[in-house]
Amino acid sequence: MVFSRPNTKQQQLSPESFEGAAGIYVHIPFCQTKCPYCSFVSYQDVNANIKNRYMRALRQQARDMSKHPWSRARKFHSLYIGGGTPPTVDMSAMADFVTACLDGFDFTAGSPRAPEITMEANPNTVNKTMLEKSIEAGINRLSIGVQSFSDAMLKGIGRKHSAQDGIQAVKYARGAGFTNISFDLMFGLPGQDLESWKKSLEMAVELAPEHLSVYELTIEESTPFADQVRQGRLNLPDEDATLSMFELAQEILSARGYAQYEISNYALKGFQCRHNINYWENGSYIGLGSGAVSCFSGVRIQSEEDPQRFINMIKMQQKPFKEAEFLPLYARFRESVIMGLRMTKGVSISLLEKQYGVTPQKYYGETLESLLKQKLLEEKDNRLRLTKKGLLLANRAMVQLV
Repeated sequence: MVFSRPNTKQQQLSPESFEGAAGIYVHIPFCQTKCPYCSFVSYQDVNANIKNRYMRALRQQARDMSKHPWSRARKFHSLYIGGGTPPTVDMSAMADFVTACLDGFDFTAGSPRAPEITMEANPNTVNKTMLEKSIEAGINRLSIGVQSFSDAMLKGIGRKHSAQDGIQAVKYARGAGFTNISFDLMFGLPGQDLESWKKSLEMAVELAPEHLSVYELTIEESTPFADQVRQGRLNLPDEDATLSMFELAQEILSARGYAQYEISNYALKGFQCRHNINYWENGSYIGLGSGAVSCFSGVRIQSEEDPQRFINMIKMQQKPFKEAEFLPLYARFRESVIMGLRMTKGVSISLLEKQYGVTPQKYYGETLESLLKQKLLEEKDNRLRLTKKGLLLANRAMVQLV
């Protein structure tokens, strides 16, 4: 491999000079149950008192961060409430928190469009009262963790809801007035074949969400599934089968008007997730809550993961930060390339040069030439992007660009 470091002497402006509006991610680390494939920061069997104290601490953190000079100098376009399972907390407390964010941060980016305010939910946490309170709070996008419309598949991955719960959750959300709904669907599940995956996809498009996130199951270290793989007790589809599932999703969703705008994400026109696009474009964002990560113009900060310690630190007027990392310019360049290539439009070569003083061609040299010759990447209209073949084999391409 041949790598050239960015020529910072040629730069006139810093990378953040080219950033757009920022986002805010909020972590609610509470779940009814912990899925055996999940590696996110989450806790089950947490009592209501701790949850209420957590929401008060979270609201205070939002107020404190909104007064920071970095925040005051920026506009924001999205608020994403993830987890965990956000609806497991009191929705009145959630409404108070959202109000604190909308009052404290400048959400006028993209006006006259309203800010995108997303909340994740599992089907068995969706009910009429929760939805009504969500809309009253200002939440205008619902991301439902359906994962599958097969009861057998759901049982195999430890989900506690049924396929019918997923269908009913969508009907409830539509009835409550949600006009921007996203589903999460997973493929490559234990015991899954192409036919069962096709049925899940067909049910999903029949329910007509505006957005679909279609992920391959990833076996993460320190999870029960990782232990089962090591013990040979998890019957996973092979690589050819999962590639066929990926291609089938492309085929079915495209035929129903869903454009693939990122490796795992599809949307009807105008419904791409603004918050996640900011991640893939390597933009800045604030992370609120235990376990959340912030990225302030190249400075990445990891928050304290334990909810009780997080609450105590906020109460003591301490910053609930666990560790920080300053990303050197060349590391930020690589991240911008790798994250940007996840999007089907790829990355702008001229913008990368303006931001970092180097192009992918100069930085990666022979490595990039090899990927182009293998037809995993293509250069067209001043953009570098994955080919159709590259989308299927994205990990093979990305690992060479890290």
